[in-house]
Amino acid sequence: MRSPRDGRPDEHNDAATAEQRTSKGIESVVPRVMVVYGTRPEAVKMAPVVAALRERTTLEPIVAVTGQHREMLDQVHEFFGIRPDHDLAILTERQTLTEITVRALEGINSLVRKVAPDAVVVQGDTTTTFAGALAAFYERVPVVHVEAGLRTDDRYSPFPEEINRRLTTELASLHLAPTVANRDRLVAAGVPPSAIAVTGNTVIDALCTVVDRRQPYSDPELAEVLRRGRRVIVVTTHRRESWGEPMREALRAILDVIKDRPDVEVVVPMHRNPIVREVVVAELADQPRVHLTEPLPYAEFARLLSECYLVVTDSGGIQEEAPSLGRPVLVLRDNTERTEAVEAGTVRLVGTRRPVVRDALAQLLDDERAYAEMASAVNPYGDGKAAERCVAAIEELLGLGHRLPDYVP
Repeated sequence: MRSPRDGRPDEHNDAATAEQRTSKGIESVVPRVMVVYGTRPEAVKMAPVVAALRERTTLEPIVAVTGQHREMLDQVHEFFGIRPDHDLAILTERQTLTEITVRALEGINSLVRKVAPDAVVVQGDTTTTFAGALAAFYERVPVVHVEAGLRTDDRYSPFPEEINRRLTTELASLHLAPTVANRDRLVAAGVPPSAIAVTGNTVIDALCTVVDRRQPYSDPELAEVLRRGRRVIVVTTHRRESWGEPMREALRAILDVIKDRPDVEVVVPMHRNPIVREVVVAELADQPRVHLTEPLPYAEFARLLSECYLVVTDSGGIQEEAPSLGRPVLVLRDNTERTEAVEAGTVRLVGTRRPVVRDALAQLLDDERAYAEMASAVNPYGDGKAAERCVAAIEELLGLGHRLPDYVP
């Protein structure tokens, strides 16, 4: 008899199955699915999956967070009504990647041994993602990777995310790819097609939940900026490969452009990382028509995306969210794992060099045709039903049902 875990015989699996839990004094005989995440982007994309798991009577979801992003994580939980079952609280100020990895790995491994899940679900490409997958693998628990198959093919860009997701691919038993292109990359890397489901991206599910609510802005100054009716540029930046001079160059380019365009304002929700904030404050504080804010709750940020004119970012998730709302995106990177958006015309890579960023931004502000072409391009990332496809594939992995047809744009 073969196990659904990873193809190994049952007797070689150290972690307890649903049936084995009874003999260990654990009451539940329903298969347990442990969902692990640590940052706000992960929480946003996992929230629809958690909701879909909770609707099932065939599975028992266990939510575990590392707290890699503390306050921003709590905001998402409050909005989506998620109360984690376990919080490892690993966050300390200015911790290194090694420290994050060690704390997350030790904490998750201990939790896997205690909870004895039948599967561990991780999302994306963070340090928590990799640590969660490795901890589960060490206990021979099958790993489910949500948002699998994204690649830049440059191991240092984004850093360390590209390596995190490549390593997670090696550890996963089930790969939930947002797009057909992601599936094809996994197959090219040697993943069996039978271990891949094309689901769409769960961030579109989350966006569909929040965007119609028009969450009021808690910051009166931000609300006033939007009421003035000017063209608003939303700027976010945090990538490690942009720290220092590259980030300064990009921010100075934005100031160059808005200087002679009085109908343009800039809103910058600042990342919590102190290294990022030091640069942003040094370059943009007290500049005319530039508004620095604390990180916005997810529902407020989704509203801001829907009401802005365009977005300048190095974020991965925003490359998926903003085009769904018809907002052009200039990406402050030289490459992207979300090539579908570039091919569809919703996203343009501009890097961080001051002249390139300046010219691209000026074109979108001054050329109505160029703006319209990007704003009207078709978003390739989902139909709001990705979480249902994810959970159906997990049920199939555990021998409880059959997966749904793959997502097709």
